[in-house]
Amino acid sequence: MTLSKTTFRQNSLKTLKNSPVHNRLYKTSLVNKKLLMLLKSKKRQKILFYYPLDMEVNIVKTLVKLRKKHDIYIPFMVEQSFKMVPFRLPLRRKKFNIFEAGNTNRKINKIDIAIVPIVGMDGNLQRVGFGKGMYDRFFEKLQNKPYTIFTQLELCYTKEFICDAHDISCDVLITPKKIIGII
Repeated sequence: MTLSKTTFRQNSLKTLKNSPVHNRLYKTSLVNKKLLMLLKSKKRQKILFYYPLDMEVNIVKTLVKLRKKHDIYIPFMVEQSFKMVPFRLPLRRKKFNIFEAGNTNRKINKIDIAIVPIVGMDGNLQRVGFGKGMYDRFFEKLQNKPYTIFTQLELCYTKEFICDAHDISCDVLITPKKIIGII
């Protein structure tokens, strides 16, 4: 029996939701440490972060630390996708319980690095997300593919190729215990 993307997503979400809360802070600090070292080695200026949900890696400390020297952007949902807006306070809770910065009229077309949360990853290093396709639609509009970093609290990975051609892929995946990909 072959594994379907839907089944893998459901199993991965269950794994992430059942992850022990008592050591999330420790796991988050491990991922943030690896992420910060990787980002400092890249010397890039324009970075797309995400603002975390409960089951995602909380990368806010890294975001705050890097915002002094880099242009930091976060997603702002527009219809079935999102656009990038500069990270600035105050943040407001919006659809799907996601915090967003205020909208902007600036058209931001280029980023050097994108940090993307994942539910799971397949053998092609492609993202299995929450199933809405927002990151896929967003990346499709970009002229140049940025260096893409996936983050995850628990490794949810299958060697099978279950993703579709339009699903985004990463250069590197960072989890508390492993780094997968090309640094």
